[in-house]
Amino acid sequence: MYDSCGVFGIYSKELNVDVATQAYLALFALQHRGQESCGIAVCNEGVMHHHSDLGLVPDVFGRETLLKLGKGNMALGHVRYAPMDQKSRINAQPLVVRHIKGAMAIAHNGSITNAHALREKLQREGTVFHTTSDTEIIINIITKKRISTNTIEDAISEALKEIEGAFSLVIMSPSKLIAVRDPYGFRPLCMGSLGNDTVFASESCALDSIGAEFTRDIEPGEIVVVNKEGIKSNKTHCGKKNGMCVFEYIYFARPDSVIQGSCVHSARVNAGMFLAKEHPVDADVVMGVPDSGLDAALGYSRESRIPYEVGFIKNRYIGRTFIQPTQEERDRAVRIKLNTIKMSIKQKRVILIDDSIVRGTTMRRIVKLVRETGAREVHLRISSPPFVNPCYFGTDIDSRENLIACKMSTQEICKFLGADSLGYLSVENVQKIAHNATCDFCYGCFTGLYPVPEPVIEKDKYNYKIGE
Repeated sequence: MYDSCGVFGIYSKELNVDVATQAYLALFALQHRGQESCGIAVCNEGVMHHHSDLGLVPDVFGRETLLKLGKGNMALGHVRYAPMDQKSRINAQPLVVRHIKGAMAIAHNGSITNAHALREKLQREGTVFHTTSDTEIIINIITKKRISTNTIEDAISEALKEIEGAFSLVIMSPSKLIAVRDPYGFRPLCMGSLGNDTVFASESCALDSIGAEFTRDIEPGEIVVVNKEGIKSNKTHCGKKNGMCVFEYIYFARPDSVIQGSCVHSARVNAGMFLAKEHPVDADVVMGVPDSGLDAALGYSRESRIPYEVGFIKNRYIGRTFIQPTQEERDRAVRIKLNTIKMSIKQKRVILIDDSIVRGTTMRRIVKLVRETGAREVHLRISSPPFVNPCYFGTDIDSRENLIACKMSTQEICKFLGADSLGYLSVENVQKIAHNATCDFCYGCFTGLYPVPEPVIEKDKYNYKIGE
């Protein structure tokens, strides 16, 4: 299982600007993309200061911490989620290194599919690693290329010839801010303007949070360089068949974000409308599981003309159970995360909408909770197809042996969950939810067909006890 993170960068034409606070505010808007750790790096005329730690944005960054970062003309921000074997303070980003041609900081969202081979090659050449993240592999390759190239952007371009997989990057050199997206465009990355300043972010909601204007999405394979001379674009690596992760629209992105020209909220409403057409059922109310099931429930209600009701109150002070690294933590989180509104459910035939079923344990508890509240019937509708394959590109979709749809039929899953009926959105219709999107999509977790060959996952021998 791999990372899902949020990145942010800002370049100001003015010196000694409070760019750290802008990064801090933007990270609040991206907090949903990662709740394990966060960090900010600031560049002040070539001198870089950074701070990162485990925890949420307001826990890691108090007023004093932001003041210590100081002012500058550039800043990077990062929020991180990590799988259980990489949950460590040392993996918090941005990563900052100092090499023979200067300092460099990097923030990364995604996952490198040839990471094992690249790490082993670098280790045989004498590279010493301090983290277990793919990001350190990227930064080491770029620094090696930088020695023999004229500019940092040339080094990045050369590095892209070796790195495979998903990587939306924001990189800071002493004088430049650089945004990079992998040639397939798996993960989102956009550009905006804040007065004369240039900003980059994983989602447009981060631009909105600081009052920046959306300019455009970074193209798959594009390298955008910002410095005192202006903005330059290198499209040498563009042109491959792209594959934006469709799960950004189903679950990961915030509803108020616009990705590749398509509104996330509208895509989820469309998913619910398609669900109503595919899996109609006679019922009294439609309700969504907060948060990413709410928009789809609205769409189902509109199409079916069955009243929409608020059925749950969510505890806003607990993170997503989907991205809790261990099952014990997920179980504990579900118990305190949701409470039902009895008047909306009691003696009702309920259509319950959620975005996905991964392992099935969380949904089983939610269905049980609805029944215990007094529902006469519970009809479960899922606004994505069944997960039957893992994701290698940055979405936390489990290995096949832990995916419930790989072990049971739809009827068996329905019985296991305790629902009266179960319906998934079809692959055919999930391809239609993002109207006007200016990209193609990856549906590999549903179909097994990936834009790139399925990687061979190998253990890093340096992260396991002898004999394992």
